Amino acid sequence: MYDLIIVGAGPAGYIAAERAGHMGKKVLIVEREHLGGVCTNYGCIPTKSLLNAAKHFVYGQESSKFGVHFDNPRFNFTEAMAWKTETVETLRKGIAFLMKQGSVEVVKGEAGFPGGTSVSVDKTVYEGINLLIATGSEAFVPPIPGADGPNVVTNREILSLDKLPQKLAVIGGGVIGVEFASFFSSVGVEVHVIEMMNEICPMMDAEAAALLRKKMDKVDFQLGAKVTEVTPSGVKFEKTDEKSGEKAESFIDADMVLMSVGRRPITAGLENTGLDIGRQGIVVDEKMHTNLPGVWAAGDVTGKSLLAHSASRMAEVAVANMFAGDDASTGGSIMRYNAVPWAVYTMPEVAGCGLTEGEARDAGYNVNCASMQMRANGRFLAEHGKDAGFCKVIADADTNLILGIHMIGAVCSEMIGTAATFIEAELRVQDIREIIFPHPSVSEVIRDVCWSL
Repeated sequence: MYDLIIVGAGPAGYIAAERAGHMGKKVLIVEREHLGGVCTNYGCIPTKSLLNAAKHFVYGQESSKFGVHFDNPRFNFTEAMAWKTETVETLRKGIAFLMKQGSVEVVKGEAGFPGGTSVSVDKTVYEGINLLIATGSEAFVPPIPGADGPNVVTNREILSLDKLPQKLAVIGGGVIGVEFASFFSSVGVEVHVIEMMNEICPMMDAEAAALLRKKMDKVDFQLGAKVTEVTPSGVKFEKTDEKSGEKAESFIDADMVLMSVGRRPITAGLENTGLDIGRQGIVVDEKMHTNLPGVWAAGDVTGKSLLAHSASRMAEVAVANMFAGDDASTGGSIMRYNAVPWAVYTMPEVAGCGLTEGEARDAGYNVNCASMQMRANGRFLAEHGKDAGFCKVIADADTNLILGIHMIGAVCSEMIGTAATFIEAELRVQDIREIIFPHPSVSEVIRDVCWSL
């Protein structure tokens, strides 16, 4: 009998296993593919490895303005992919070590759900007191004619290419789509992004999204465009003419099409278990408990927040609650989503936490908002020149409570954790003004904006 059985070894599953193992619990984790899940193998880590390679390439091309000269910088896709693979395999080994360190038993195979908190793998049934479902999500492929063609790939297949495409059409202008667009366009591929909405990345501050599109000037963005068919030679789509109101069909020539319109929870095999499964995923409460006794869920499969760090925190909350009786200090943990940071690792990076200016106004807040150009910051100017970028702070004008912090510019992904701390701790504008930031650092821009509020 296991204290905890976990299905899925992604950022939710392996973190739950590590935390429970650290508590001395008997833990079994079941994974049908590789430890690390989508994030380590087909998402966060391999994409960031490739984006970093592209950034080095671009830095080499643009380094002359800093007095550094290279003779004809070259990008070798094969070598970049080898670096990506090495990074992924290293992290897999690291996760395996964590499992061993926590005395977590790992079983590879497809999990079945015979009932209750039991799991079956290859006809062997494993009994557990608690069951955590962390099966993650997969790319959603809409029923577009031709979407199943051999020239169509998702985030998984595109990370296994052996050569660069000449022309890439990306269907979907969300985070995954724009990150791949940033990478491929930076290394010489002709890239077109076709997005149904009138702006890319809907969770972004509107000004940041517009600036990101402007900075990604090598990419052709088709906004307000509905894809009607994928052909062996490209993508057909229609747009409504702003003046006439009539729809016109267009065609983009491309030898590869990346389908990136969203993700859906993996709930196969769970249909007859009695679990409450909604349109977005398994329904959970704030403690990550499902409607079934002893059954918990965390990560993308809940549809709550499709981010690796959200998944890990959900797992920690679930473990804390399932074993709360053993340690009073762990009881009462709940999942809060108001202070979950996000980052888009494009060139330039974009990051945010909390409400955007538009969301705050829609929520009825009396908004006090200010922003500052990144180039006004000494460290940013010294390292990136007068490159475009800004930091925006949104506060409640009645209470001075920080509601959101959003930024675009290099190293944003490394600064947004600070913003998450401010929002989680419910700090006010005057509280941040009193914090001492290191100088020179780009993070000072957050404090400087608070002084301008």
